[in-house]
Order: sequence, then structure tokens, then C-alpha cells
Amino acid sequence: MTTFKDLGLSPSLLATLDKEGYHTPTPIQAQAIPSLLNGQDLLGIAQTGTGKTAAFALPILHHVLSNRIIAAPKTCRVLVLSPTRELATQIADSFKAYSRGFGLQIATIFGGVKYGPQYKALAQGLDILVATPGRLMDHLEQKTVDLRSVEFFVLDEADQMLDLGFVKPIRQVASRMPAKRQNLFFSATMPKEIGLLAGELLTNPKRVEITPEATTAERVEQSVIFVESLRKRALLSELYAEDKLSRTLVFTRTKRSADRVTAYLQAGGIEAAAIHGDKNQSQRERALQAFKAGKVRALVATDIAARGIDVDNVTHVINYELPFGPEAYVHRIGRTARAGREGFAITLVSDDERKLLKDIERITRQRIPSFDRRKDQALKLLDEAILASGQTEKPKTPDRIKEARHSDPDAERVHKRSRNRPGRNNADTPRDGTRGEFTPREDRGERPFGKKNAFGDRSARQDRNGGRGGRPERTERYDPMAAERAPTKAARDFPAADRAEKPRFDKPKGDRPFKKKDDVRSDSRFFEERPARPAGERPAGDRKFGDRKKFGGKKTNTKPRAHHSEPVGDRSEGAQFKRRSRNG
Repeated sequence: MTTFKDLGLSPSLLATLDKEGYHTPTPIQAQAIPSLLNGQDLLGIAQTGTGKTAAFALPILHHVLSNRIIAAPKTCRVLVLSPTRELATQIADSFKAYSRGFGLQIATIFGGVKYGPQYKALAQGLDILVATPGRLMDHLEQKTVDLRSVEFFVLDEADQMLDLGFVKPIRQVASRMPAKRQNLFFSATMPKEIGLLAGELLTNPKRVEITPEATTAERVEQSVIFVESLRKRALLSELYAEDKLSRTLVFTRTKRSADRVTAYLQAGGIEAAAIHGDKNQSQRERALQAFKAGKVRALVATDIAARGIDVDNVTHVINYELPFGPEAYVHRIGRTARAGREGFAITLVSDDERKLLKDIERITRQRIPSFDRRKDQALKLLDEAILASGQTEKPKTPDRIKEARHSDPDAERVHKRSRNRPGRNNADTPRDGTRGEFTPREDRGERPFGKKNAFGDRSARQDRNGGRGGRPERTERYDPMAAERAPTKAARDFPAADRAEKPRFDKPKGDRPFKKKDDVRSDSRFFEERPARPAGERPAGDRKFGDRKKFGGKKTNTKPRAHHSEPVGDRSEGAQFKRRSRNG
């Protein structure tokens, strides 16, 4: 059997491992540590709970302790990227535990906390820096960290980095580091995008694959319970009636659902706490510490904690809601059955989640045993009893809306009309910001029957609109200029035959002065008031037509055109056409 002494680690590290109680390496540690000690890049594929942290922490510490160098200010020798705050904290704790007594400078950088302590830690120089991509990019933009001295670059949970959209920041971070460094990639699954990223950043890596892609731990006993989505909370409370669920992780899909489940369990007398992205760092740490200490039986979390929680003796994992990705299911149930122990995974599945269950069974290549608890009256009674305690809100479900509608037909209508109605007197609203009381309909005075609003009688509207109330149809549209436009419109509507025979330019023109912008006579409204001028008094003469641009530009000739003395000559439509064709 392989031991840590056979892997070539330094005696000081071996003594620390003996104090911690570690004697036999896991399969990924036995395969990865010799390659890393030889300076090779590594691509490790193994699910959570297999000892990945020690697999890269021990050889890195061996190198750092063998080559003690004082790090320059704002620099670090080892950079470890983690997708979540909890996982970053646990990785840093592992480095501190394995190097206890050696005086290494180890720090963590993540969001949700103040920048001041992080500035101070970076300013003195670090041996090992564990960070999340977002906060690290902030420090790079502020120039409070320098990555040009990095010797080891570790990317943990690379597939979750991809899910969270951190691929671009990872590339930006890699561009700030020296080309000569040792790279370590660890991932539970190996999608195509991770393979492309590994090809960009790794050089002839040693591939270590412990388990096939997306397979669950063999020691986890899985089961599925089919239940209505409205009865999931009652079933969860029923499961906690057993003492076996002493330390259980409950996973939900959304942050709001996590808060609701936590409140429901607390209303049933079960110690529960929630952890998700909307919680600040102190709240998350308090909830995690209470769960580790055994003060909380149920830790309700979103997928942000699926890979960031490393708690010993987690007996059960309950999937209150199935994740959209099958890989997330593998990481969830990987929180139990760690370090060779047994564990249980219970999944509550509603009818709209059956497709997600099929995807999980297909990717894990196994059929999960199932039980049917649908239409269980015991769950309904339990749900009503917990809700009757008054410590949790009633869910706004279609069934409850239907029940309220049958019991009080006007309840839903009054609720919808209660906003901005005449019955709410804004002048009577208290000054303390509270909303005024709604005045019932019968207290607002009587109105004539059928008079809904300014459109007139209700019955008339219903007749015109097919039995439904609404705006009446307008028979006429008032147009103040219709009377003035009517003669002009009638004059244009002569027959087509008359239109063809009528000359185009036979309307007599009067003496029109030269238009000026500031002359009121230039307005078209004054044209008809000018005296008429006999046609034919202004001949065209031997005047040359001005050249024009190809698409209607201005005239290029400078010869002015007479306005009063020259006769117009033949201005018929045919003559106009001949002149245009002759001049091109």
C-alpha cells in the first residue's frame, strides 16, 4: 500500500501529516503528487470529496519550503483561483493546516468584505494567495497586486468557473502572469469548453482521471420521492421527524426558495439556517459555523454552496428542487459520503421536474429508486397544521386563490381594484408614510345605473361592442379644416377622360413679385389675391436652358430670367416635353 513517505515529500511535511492523522493518500493524491514534484502541468478530473486540495497543496508546499524566498510587496508565489468564497476559505485553511509552524504568508481575497485588510495583506507580499476571480480583477485594476512573480497557478473547480462565467477573467489573469510557471487544473467534469481552456494554458499536462465523467459516489444511497410541489415542504418536515437527519444539507434552486424553506422548517420547530448569494459574508460564516458545530440540523443552500462546503459527518443531502444541469446534482450529493463514509441523497421531484430527473439518470448511467407520495392526505394535513402556526407565510398558489374566490367572490376583485381607486383618499393618508384605508364600494355614494364613465351609458356600449363594456365607436371625426379642403378636393375629382384633355399649364398667372423670405406676399395664402396676367405675353425667346446636375442640382447658367416683360410663349404640356427632351 502506498504511503505519503513513498511519494517523496519533505520530512517536515510528513511530520505535519502525521500530526493531522493522514497516513495513506487517496488515489488522486497518489497519482498527482509525484508528477507535480517533477514540475509537470496537471489536469485532474475527480469529483469533490476525493482529496483534490491535498493533491495540489502538498507538492506546492514542498517546493515553497525547499526554496524559501521573501516575496516582494504586492506579489505572490502561488495563486489559487476558486469559484466561491467558502471554497477559497477552505483551501486557505488547508494550506495553513499543512504548513503550521513554518511561518508562511497565506491570505484569501474574495468579495463581500472590506478592501482594507486585503490591501494590508497584499502590501507585505504573500507566499500563497487564494482568491475568487471577481475580487482579484478589482485588485489588478487598482494595481494593488502584481502577478509577475507567480510560480504556481492552480484553477480549482474549473467547470464551475465556466458555469459562473469566469472564463474571460481567467484568461485576463493568466495574461498577467509569467509564461514560465507550473499550471494545475482540477475539475469534476470535462466539458468541451474546459478542454479548450486547458489546451490554451497547460503545456504537456499529466492527465489524472479518477472517476468517469459525471458519475456519483458509490457510497451514496440515492432515492427519489414523487410529490406535488405544494407538499414538498410538508414532506421535508416529515423527513426531519427522524433522528437520522442530524446534519443535513438541503439544496434549492433559488435564493428566495431557500429563505422560504428555512422559515417553514423553523415554524415546524426544526433548527435551520440559509446560505446563499444575498447573505453577506458574516451571515454566511455564522450559518456555516453553526452547522459545523451541530447547532443547526438543516443548512438550506443554493448551488453556490454545492462545492464550497466541506463539513465532516454530513449524513444526508436533500434536493428540495432539482438543478437545471445534471452536473450540479453530482456536486450536490458529493457533500455526503466523504472520506470513505456512507451517505444518503433524497430528491423531491414534482411533475414538472421529471425531464430533469431523466437527464440526471442518463448522465449518471443509473436508475434511481423512487417512491410515490402524490395525493397523500397526511402531507396535506401536516402542511395545514404548520401554516396554522402563523410563523410562516402562506404560499400564493393557484389552489389557494381558487379557494378564496369560492369563499368570497369579491375578494380577488377588491384586491385588484384597491390600488389608486377613488375610495383611497390620498389627502387622508397619515404623515408617517402608512397607506390609507380602502373605502368599500358601497360607501362611495350611489351612481346612476349604467353610467360607467364619460363615454355614456353602459348598456349602449355593450350593444355596440358585442355585449362587452368598452369605449363606444365614433361615427364621425371632427375636422376643423374639412370645410376649407372640400372644394379643392372636389375640383381634383373630375373624370379621368377630362383630366387627360385638360391642359396642364393653362391657369393664368398674375404679376408675381420676386419671393423673399421676410415678405408676407411669399406666403402661398396670398397667391390668389394677385391680379391675373394674360397668358402668352412672355415668349421664351432664344434663351439657353441652364445645365443641371444629374440628380436635380441647381442651375449653372448665370443669365437671369425676366419676370415681367418677357412673354411666356407656348407653355403647353407638349412644348414642355419637347424642350426637356431637346436639352437632355
